[in-house]
Amino acid sequence: MSQYPLANVHPDAKIGKNVTIEPFATVKNDVTIDDGCWIGPNVVLWEGTRLGKNVKIYPGASISSVPQDLKFAGEKTETHIGDNTSIREFVTISRGTNDKLKTVIGKNCLLMAYVHVAHDCVIGNNCVLVNAVQVAGHVTIDDWAIIGGASAVHQFVKVGAHVMVSGGSLVRKDVPPFTKAAREPLTYCGINTIGLRRRGFASDKITEIQEVYRYIFLKGLNNSKALDLVEKELPMSFERDQILSFIKASERGILKGFSSGTSTFE
Repeated sequence: MSQYPLANVHPDAKIGKNVTIEPFATVKNDVTIDDGCWIGPNVVLWEGTRLGKNVKIYPGASISSVPQDLKFAGEKTETHIGDNTSIREFVTISRGTNDKLKTVIGKNCLLMAYVHVAHDCVIGNNCVLVNAVQVAGHVTIDDWAIIGGASAVHQFVKVGAHVMVSGGSLVRKDVPPFTKAAREPLTYCGINTIGLRRRGFASDKITEIQEVYRYIFLKGLNNSKALDLVEKELPMSFERDQILSFIKASERGILKGFSSGTSTFE
């Protein structure tokens, strides 16, 4: 007799210890569920799903579905979800394509109701995607980022670590680490001071990060000149170099900087 008599669980699915699969959930072939997971009613785990430990998936979510990409030709791809992540109601996550072969959601993340994460996205650890965030294909979101509700993230965009994006934003450009972003078009609104303090950043480190962004956004310099001056005039540190590396590697370009007529920034 099935351990989950009212759920549709493929016999070849690999299921760990202390896993709960609620009635009317569907678990397809080539699915791995690690220990302690909870799968709510009417969830569908499609082929290629890989769940870490203690993942919670709420009713109506669809995980590792076929990508909404016309180039997808049925290649074998996966979706990886890290330990202790919560996927709330009606979230949809597409598996990868030939580009990265997998979509990745990190550990300790929260994806609120109606979020969509498209194929080949890589979302880091401790991220929060608020209700109805829509993330297009090939997007990278680094650790501790928070994307406000009903925001839309353009394909191939990169969002740095410890970023806070305001609700309802259209994210068409890359957002460098430690910043806040809001307005239309998306604009630098200071650094994410509150978030950094909550995560243990000391006051002098926060001041150091602010100084880097004064060069980049507040001195009226183009990006190339600003980065050169940051390297020459500001002391080397992990955070300084993280910011420089992110901006130099940006292929879409970064969001707008400070402009006159806006409110005072931190």
